[in-house]
Amino acid sequence: MNFSFSIPTKIEFGSGICTQVGEILKPYVDKKVLIVSDCGVRQAGILKNVEESLRNFKISYEIFDKVEANPSTQILEQGIEYLGMHQCDAVLGVGGGSSIDTAKGIAAMATNTGSILDYEGINKIKNKPLPILAIPTTSGTGAEVTASAVFTNKDTLFKTVIMSNYLFPKVAILDPLLTLKLPSSITAATGMDALTHAIESYISKNSNFLSKSLAIEAIKLIGESLLQAYYVGTDVSSREKMLVASMMAGMAFSQSRLGNVHAISHTFGGIFNIPHGIANATLLPYVMDFNLFACPSEMKDIAVALGADVFGLTLEKAAEQAILEVIKINSAIGIPKTIKELGVNLELLPQMIDDSMRSPNTISNPRITTSKDIKQIIESAYHGYFPTKDFIEKGREYNVLRNENVYN
Repeated sequence: MNFSFSIPTKIEFGSGICTQVGEILKPYVDKKVLIVSDCGVRQAGILKNVEESLRNFKISYEIFDKVEANPSTQILEQGIEYLGMHQCDAVLGVGGGSSIDTAKGIAAMATNTGSILDYEGINKIKNKPLPILAIPTTSGTGAEVTASAVFTNKDTLFKTVIMSNYLFPKVAILDPLLTLKLPSSITAATGMDALTHAIESYISKNSNFLSKSLAIEAIKLIGESLLQAYYVGTDVSSREKMLVASMMAGMAFSQSRLGNVHAISHTFGGIFNIPHGIANATLLPYVMDFNLFACPSEMKDIAVALGADVFGLTLEKAAEQAILEVIKINSAIGIPKTIKELGVNLELLPQMIDDSMRSPNTISNPRITTSKDIKQIIESAYHGYFPTKDFIEKGREYNVLRNENVYN
């Protein structure tokens, strides 16, 4: 029953609230703020209202728009140099998780020595960063309310996770109107990223009453609104629900951490440069299958939150409905069925296993996980097989070589 819960980030939420950015950020900027974003966000005109509001409140700013998907340490170093060149004393990330993570890294390394890679792990950052501020433009990562950042070391192709309470943004400004123009493919990938966060947080060994409450409500909101946001992207109500759900999932996993989906998907991003949300979405049902017997009651809760009718089912069958609901959502929004379709190459399986086991997320996964287990999950996701589902339905051990596929 003992637990701690802390989220120091102030949250400002509302449609059109980006016109008030200058007023909200004024207390955190003495001289100049560095806006960290990517060229797509800038070209789409999403920064327009932010810049105008900053000018109205006489806040000086510079823009660093070189952020890439799966941000590398090289891009981070460019951002640090850019910040120093322009003498900025606060950092505002505007964009998806990559932009906000890069903003966190720049702010942290402005006050700490060495490389960001020196701070891999938990609470190794020694000095307080510059003020970190965040405006998400996708409904996926929840990075605006988390204490972590991820960067790819291009020399080793390993995605390094840095976790520190210093990385919580001071303020998160959430404006659903910024997500209205998201392409459907981005809506799908980021929406499933948020669902993965919520599910992995809910079943995490480190979950508690508060984190579970946030996670299950996020799952419910995503189940209600993701398809609407995908098919009718201009629907403000569904965009509001998705942005709130993403934030709640971020708040949840900032306390509980995640699980095997993220342990493995980070390796896919590092080695194959696969977009994080797509990797999560494709892996999610296979990892849920692996975890099924370790947390059947929680899986049943997830199934119900996603709208499944479990009346009259055994606990195992009710729990299995959670996997089927995720498969249905994935199919409806164009998520690949197997990691083979993502470009994963099993010739690099040993590196994938080693890098996955290096992740702290395997420790919080509800089922104890070994290297052999990671191998089985990756192979299952590559071939499209579900061992536990097969075990429940047919009462026999799983055979990775059999020519059956749950999607057929």
